Amino acid sequence: MKLHRQLLLSLLCLGLPLLPVSIAHAKAVEKVRLQLKWTHAFQFAGYYAAKELGYYREAGLDVDIKEALPGLDVVDEVVAGNAEYGVGTSSLLLSRKAGKPVVALAVIFQHSPMILIARRDSDAQTVHDIIGKRIMLEHQSQELLAYMKREGIPFEQFKNIEHSFKLEDLIDKKVDVISAYLTNEPFRLGLAGVAYNIYTPRSVGIDFYGDNLFTSEKEIKTHSERVKAFRAASLRGWEYAMNHQEEIIDLILQRYTRPGNTENTKEFFHYEAAQTSYLLSRDMIAVGYMNIGRWRHIADTYAELGMLPAHFPLEEFVYDPNPDVNLVWFYFWSAGAIVFAGIVGGAAVYIFRVNRRLALSLDKIRKNELRLSLLSSAIEHSPASVMITDADSVIEYVNPHFTRETGYPSDEAIGKKPNMLQSGQTDATTYQEMWTQLLRGEVWAGELINRRKNGEVYWEEARIAPVKDDSGKTTHYVAVKVDVSERKLANDRLAYMAHHDSLTNLPNRTLFFERLAQGLALAKRNMTRLALMYIDLDRFKPINDSFGHSVGDLLLQQAAERMKSCLRDSDTVGRIGGDEFVALTLNVSDGQSACLLAEKIRAALGQPFHIADNAHIVSCSIGIAIYPDHGTTEIELSKRADFAMYAAKAGGRDQVRLYQANMGDAL
Repeated sequence: MKLHRQLLLSLLCLGLPLLPVSIAHAKAVEKVRLQLKWTHAFQFAGYYAAKELGYYREAGLDVDIKEALPGLDVVDEVVAGNAEYGVGTSSLLLSRKAGKPVVALAVIFQHSPMILIARRDSDAQTVHDIIGKRIMLEHQSQELLAYMKREGIPFEQFKNIEHSFKLEDLIDKKVDVISAYLTNEPFRLGLAGVAYNIYTPRSVGIDFYGDNLFTSEKEIKTHSERVKAFRAASLRGWEYAMNHQEEIIDLILQRYTRPGNTENTKEFFHYEAAQTSYLLSRDMIAVGYMNIGRWRHIADTYAELGMLPAHFPLEEFVYDPNPDVNLVWFYFWSAGAIVFAGIVGGAAVYIFRVNRRLALSLDKIRKNELRLSLLSSAIEHSPASVMITDADSVIEYVNPHFTRETGYPSDEAIGKKPNMLQSGQTDATTYQEMWTQLLRGEVWAGELINRRKNGEVYWEEARIAPVKDDSGKTTHYVAVKVDVSERKLANDRLAYMAHHDSLTNLPNRTLFFERLAQGLALAKRNMTRLALMYIDLDRFKPINDSFGHSVGDLLLQQAAERMKSCLRDSDTVGRIGGDEFVALTLNVSDGQSACLLAEKIRAALGQPFHIADNAHIVSCSIGIAIYPDHGTTEIELSKRADFAMYAAKAGGRDQVRLYQANMGDAL
């Protein structure tokens, strides 16, 4: 199959027309339309792969992939019925609030590629320097509006210009700031030799999904199987595309690039593919995965900024590809079925052994036996682990999946107690709450951290139900459990990503300023000092532009490690922008001791960075503000550390400056 796919792609890239392959079990083909959000590019690679490799046709679909023209509203196209499917931003939530019945089917980019790009006028330029400038903002850029609002930048103060989607307007200084994609404009500006700054919403904790596959409620209600088939084929295409990037780049150049287009070169598509790989985060998360908790974070961010009401409902917005296989309810009803089986089984035994005089027909008895047999078969083949104990918690039965999950065969488990699985990592209060509910005759549901026979620790989602006899006395307990370790790891990773810079693994702006707030509270209570440092790398951009982003990224990672090595475990260093860092050090005696520490950081960053057989030299400018000498709030200290850093830059760079009153206006 792999050889067949590669040959097919090779023929396609050579421009040879291919007839559809005749398959004996082929379905009737339905025509559907996918509306892209932009012109053809690698950011849509998975859909091209699904079409050209026949994945859509195998699913019974003939897909017309429609590129977008500037100004086209993808949501309106789908809602109006001009396309069945579309690719949209996380502002789909706002569209749904506006009464447009859109449904998110799958997330392609785990991180949104939307950014602001401004011409760099000086090395000390920050996002606040773009206030009052001429800006071009495309439609459905609400996450950028949210970013500016969180930065305290009123959009009304910009000179808003209709987006021309011509990068030349920024290059030729007809405009100062544009909304852009991380996968596109930075490469083209680099080729043009234009110095620029990138401002990303992620720097303030706004980490939205990007390029979300979506459809309408009408499509789901009237063509539910088609929706499922289209989604599955699309994700299959994405998996292939990201594993065969070179082939897909050739495919796009041959079949999806307009004749005479000299901008979309192979070099550009390699850059776009690399950025796309980063945004997909495939090393941690499967393509298409979306988390209801992450959507809740996005909705809450919009709500915080007044763009959505609080607690905006998401149940009908997030698509469930397997609505008939809701494991939570399956486990609940499995437990109920087991309870029922026990009761019916007891009744059957009573009928056969004690009271054959009951007027129960043989046909009904056979039906009961069949029902019991079916229930028993369902439990034996259940994808969940099932355990039954007596009233004293001695195991009487485990199903085959229990053995696969724990490593304990039934003969080793029966006669033991479930505590043989305990890892010692589940909180004692969890067991207390569990037994309080079970002894009251109630079903308990929760999560346990258990240990397999081989010593491996894993997370389980469990539902445990007591089984009672006719007198109401508990005779057995039935536990239905499922391994949720992968889900927990994914959720933990998402939580980590929301608070850390993905390149350096340092705390991002959100986490850093949470720690600053905690440090201020501690300093106020203990009447101690703390120091806030703003650290900006000097002459980093020429290295990034000359040697490429890969070298620049490695330098930033090494710089982060050097700064961490200069600080104590109780201190924090974070990254808040491209080459902008911040440091927080607690319990400093005075400004002089803070300056000594800053000089240590400056010296460490001044040493050569050895990357790919080259030695790269940068320096840094550091500004320091001390609590309570220079301010008592996060805002005061941040402003004054920033002023001090600007003073270090203006003084010739490669300096440490402690805030002085003449550096900036009093707050």
